[in-house]
Amino acid sequence: SVTKGVVSRIEVTSYAHGSSDLLGIQIDAAINPGNSGGPAFNDRGECIGVAFQVYRSEEAENIGYVIPTTVVSHFLNDYERNGKYTGFPCLGVLLQKLENPALRECLKVQSNEGVLVRRVEPTSDANNVLKEGDVITSFDDVHVGCEGTVPFRSSERIAFRYLISQKFAGDVAQLGIIRAGGFMKVPVILNPRVHLVPYHIEGGQPSYLITAGLVFTPLSEPLIDEECEDSIGLKLLAKARYSLARFKGEQIVILSQVLANEVNIGYEDMSNQQVLKFNGTRIKNIHHLAHLIDSCKDKYLVFEFEDNYLAVLEREAAVAASSCILKDYGIPAERSSDLLEPYVDLLTDNEKVEQDFGDSPVSSLEIGNDGILWA
Repeated sequence: SVTKGVVSRIEVTSYAHGSSDLLGIQIDAAINPGNSGGPAFNDRGECIGVAFQVYRSEEAENIGYVIPTTVVSHFLNDYERNGKYTGFPCLGVLLQKLENPALRECLKVQSNEGVLVRRVEPTSDANNVLKEGDVITSFDDVHVGCEGTVPFRSSERIAFRYLISQKFAGDVAQLGIIRAGGFMKVPVILNPRVHLVPYHIEGGQPSYLITAGLVFTPLSEPLIDEECEDSIGLKLLAKARYSLARFKGEQIVILSQVLANEVNIGYEDMSNQQVLKFNGTRIKNIHHLAHLIDSCKDKYLVFEFEDNYLAVLEREAAVAASSCILKDYGIPAERSSDLLEPYVDLLTDNEKVEQDFGDSPVSSLEIGNDGILWA
């Protein structure tokens, strides 16, 4: 199908499929289901992008979006560099505009520029360099305005995140910052954001662990889509949407379902509940849970869930019943192949995680307002 329209806006846009904020071209031409992936041409017959999403609302019509050639080129260059798609990097900081003069004066910012660092992701390299309360005034010597924008093309301005999206994983950016009134330059390594709940499953198959009929798996967006949000529960859904990973490799591990058997009687109705501890130890990810179960010598296997709900199994009875349960339900293996590898704990600062561990969902102010953005 062919349709015509005009470009109405060029700005950093939320990409629905990739859960990213990248440069996008807004057009008023209709994009219908099935048109995604089609080329967009200018009046000279040059391909300037790929149609990919549409804004649906009762208050607006014919708002479609095109992925510009700069984003497509970034993808191709990334693949050429690394032999695979590694993703767009992020800075890993939560920012606030500094349009208010009193706020700038309080932070000892003399000029009419800069954005305030409100929060730093623990898994980002910026966590080793930046602090809450720092003011970022430049990115690779490009000055950042107090409204969070940078120069774009001739006389336009665009969101600061645009500069970050031009980088590749592993690139180093020089940040100009003001800390306690003093100016300094610091290098920051840019890498893709570490999501606590992944949007895609690498390899196509999720990890799983079955212990006496209890099926454990990491929470992921495909699982949420499959189970429907109603069955996941609001508390777990809020964690999935807004909590931050506190260390690389952290996962939300849930009890997906229970394969009914005498050994797990009383637990057969449990589903989609987060398991927090095993025999008193905080669970970091599903590989950690498998390691704890394999090395357990106690009489009981004690799983602690949200709201202090307990599931207790007698260890020897659980081990004896596992093979029968797998046979009854036609399951070839008790765990996915990735969990057969030896567990390696990459975490070095255990005590800090124990103190800070837990859900820390960001507030609703941090998930869409133009003034408060994750870079």
